[in-house]
Amino acid sequence: MTVAGASAPHVANRMGQRGGPMIFGAAILLVVAAIASLAIGPIVISPEKIVSILIEGMQGFRAGEGLAMRDAVVVLDIRLPRTVLSALVGAALAVSGAVLQGVFRNPLADPALVGVSTGAAFAAVLWIVFGGLVGIHLPSAVVVIALPLAAFVGSLVSTILLYSLATREGRTSVAMLLFSGIALSALAAAGTGLVIFVASDQQLREFTFWTLGSTGGASWLKIAIALPFFVALFAGSFWLARGLDALAIGEAEAFHMGVDTQRLKRLAIVLVAAGVGAAVAISGVIGFVGLVVPHVLRLSAGPMHGRLLMGCALAGGALLIASDIVARTVAVPAEVPIGVVTAFIGAPYFLYLIHRNRAALGG
Repeated sequence: MTVAGASAPHVANRMGQRGGPMIFGAAILLVVAAIASLAIGPIVISPEKIVSILIEGMQGFRAGEGLAMRDAVVVLDIRLPRTVLSALVGAALAVSGAVLQGVFRNPLADPALVGVSTGAAFAAVLWIVFGGLVGIHLPSAVVVIALPLAAFVGSLVSTILLYSLATREGRTSVAMLLFSGIALSALAAAGTGLVIFVASDQQLREFTFWTLGSTGGASWLKIAIALPFFVALFAGSFWLARGLDALAIGEAEAFHMGVDTQRLKRLAIVLVAAGVGAAVAISGVIGFVGLVVPHVLRLSAGPMHGRLLMGCALAGGALLIASDIVARTVAVPAEVPIGVVTAFIGAPYFLYLIHRNRAALGG
C-alpha cells in the first residue's frame, strides 16, 4: 500500500477540471497583491519603477547606481522581504488548513482555531523566555534555528493531541474537533500566562509579537531559516494529494483503494506542524487564513486536492499580502497587527460556516 494510493474517482476528476481557471485567477491576485505591497506605503513608488528596481537588483544592482537610492532601499531592503514573507506565511497557513480539513474530513479545521497555532506560539514563547539558559551551551547554528524548531514541536504536539481527542474508530467528530481545539487553545494560553508572569520587560515586548501576528520584522535571514519547513510542507502536501482525495470518500474506502491511511495521517500531521510552526516562529499567530481560503476555493474548483493545494498556496499568499497592506496603512503612522485584519475577514465567515453546519454540530 502507498500513501498516495489509487487514482481519485472519475467524478472528482471532472470536478477538478474547474481548477485551472481558479489557479490562474489566484496567481493573478498574488502578482497584483505583491506589486501593490511593493508600491504602497509612506513612499509611493510606481509599478514601472518597481519593475526596474527588481530587474537591476537581479543583475547585481547596488543603491545609487542608476536609480534613486531611496526607492531602491525601500523596495529591496524593506518591502520585498516583507512581501515575500507574507506570501510564504499565507501560503503555508492556507495549505496547512486544506491538509487539516482533508485529514479531518470537515471544513471547520483551521490551525489557529483548533489550537495548533496556539501550541506553536506557546512553545516559541517558552524558548524566548527560557531558551537563553540552554542556548549558551548549544552551537550557534542550532541557536539560529531553535525558535522555529520549538514552534514546530509545539504545533506537532498540539496536532497529535487534537487528532487523538477528536477521532474515534476512524471517525472524526466536528463537535469534538471544535471543543478539543478550544480546550487546547485555552491550555496553551494558560501556559503562556505562566511564562509571561516570570518574563522580563524585554521578553514581554517580544512576546506581544506573538499574540496577534505581524510581518513587520521580515528579513532575508528569517525567510532563509523558515524556508526549509515551508518547502517540506508544500512538497509533502502535493505528494499526499491523491491520498487525501481518496480519504475524502471515507477511511475504509481509501484503505481498499490502496491508501495507507494511518501513514498518510502521520505524514500530514508532521507536515502541518512543520509549516505552522515555522509560520508562527517568524510571524506570530495569524488566524482564519487556513479556514477561509481552502473553503472558498473548494466552492469554486471542487475537492481535488492537487489543484486545491496549488490554489491555496497562491490565494493564501495573496490574502496575507493584502491583509499586510491594510495593517500597515490603515492607521499610519501606527501599524495594526495583521491578525486583527484576518480576524475581521475570517470571523464572520466562520460564523457563517457554523450556521451552515448546525445539523452536523448538533444544533
